[in-house]
Amino acid sequence: MSLTRRRPKTARFDDRHQADQQPDSTEQTVREGPGQTGRALVLHPQIKTAQRGERSPEARLAEAVGLAEAIDLEVVRQEIVPIGRRRPSSLFGKGAVDSLGHLVKVWEITVAVVNAALTPVQQRNLERAWDCKVIDRTGLILEIFGARARTKEGNLQVELAALTYQRSRLVRSWTHLERQRGGFGFLGGPGESQLEIDRRLIGERIARIKKDLGQVKRTRALHRQARRRVPYPVVALVGYTNAGKSTLFNRLTGAEVVAQDQLFATLDPTMRRLELDDGREIILSDTVGFISDLPTDLVAAFRATLEEVTEADLILHVRDIAHPESEAQCRDVEEVLASLGIEEAHGAPRLEVLNKIDLLDAEARVVLENQLARRDGASAVSALTGDGLENLTHAIARQLSTPTSAVQLTVPLSDGADLAWLYANGQVLNREDDEASAHLLVQLDPADLARFEHRRRAT
Repeated sequence: MSLTRRRPKTARFDDRHQADQQPDSTEQTVREGPGQTGRALVLHPQIKTAQRGERSPEARLAEAVGLAEAIDLEVVRQEIVPIGRRRPSSLFGKGAVDSLGHLVKVWEITVAVVNAALTPVQQRNLERAWDCKVIDRTGLILEIFGARARTKEGNLQVELAALTYQRSRLVRSWTHLERQRGGFGFLGGPGESQLEIDRRLIGERIARIKKDLGQVKRTRALHRQARRRVPYPVVALVGYTNAGKSTLFNRLTGAEVVAQDQLFATLDPTMRRLELDDGREIILSDTVGFISDLPTDLVAAFRATLEEVTEADLILHVRDIAHPESEAQCRDVEEVLASLGIEEAHGAPRLEVLNKIDLLDAEARVVLENQLARRDGASAVSALTGDGLENLTHAIARQLSTPTSAVQLTVPLSDGADLAWLYANGQVLNREDDEASAHLLVQLDPADLARFEHRRRAT
């Protein structure tokens, strides 16, 4: 029997009247379809004192819904819940907890997803109040990663992050902690509590996984050394999840990496050889996508994989230029790269790939083209249609054409000739002006740097 499915309702939650809404007859007939794991209520807590410039609550809620759907949850209700402050016991106020609990009952919710980090106490109290499973943003991302990991390395990294997360929540997981196991042999005594045993076992497993990942790290280092002897430059794709990295990777290399319109469709890293138009060969690396508020445990667990980015000769930052939150997503990626020690000022050169131009209307594309005409280090493409890929490969070749280094230079603002020369012969990565001088971070090959220094001495 086929059922008509409607989009779940989205609204700002108001505990004075929202809980009284009943699902209509159509929505009441919706049940779990094949492969679905539960009926979900997705909640985004919106703190009323949020700072300006933050991503809109509607966009954050939509992202949380996408994450829930990525593990086949059937999202039947989604709400933005304004809160004045975080309650230590339950995050939400008592009135909101009670009203949301009524929604859980009316809509037959089995999983409540809270788009925020919950403490173990908050998670336990909400589960008791709502009588359903509650997962926070970190737990949700871990669920996705656990479902998507395919390689032994990927599974190890996910397990490390999950165990680190679980260790802090053992107090929530066990209800029989008062039980004591007896001592061993002649020692007697009360022995270890179940909680202590679980913590010890998790700690031992974490130690073994870290040892295994250490071997992965050493193996990757050997592979990088072998590539340097060939040598093939390494170009790493990074970007926000679902920005189109895997589609671009497949289009450029002819590979068949899983590429879906879904958050975190790619988890395990993939590397392929690519021949550029000038005959040179490079290694193109596809990596896991980033996301806002990425759990620190996940960043730490995937450090071995992401070292491919730290060692890359060129980083392609793939952006979904058609997404309304593209600028905010860009900042999130830069923050994760900075947490990995890949500062733009000190790391490999960057090339922005503005993807999904096929989703822009004609006027927006003209605006984008005019912007790109006035800046370096960016290329507009559609990985889906192939539009702009020839220009992208040319840009990659130019970036890798000569050995370059980023140098910090200070030029008087009155010296327009030297400033113009640097813009014409190098790539200006960053510029900050004070009253008298321009402080520039410029990518220059050694010959051009020597010529510039000669110019300065001559004047």
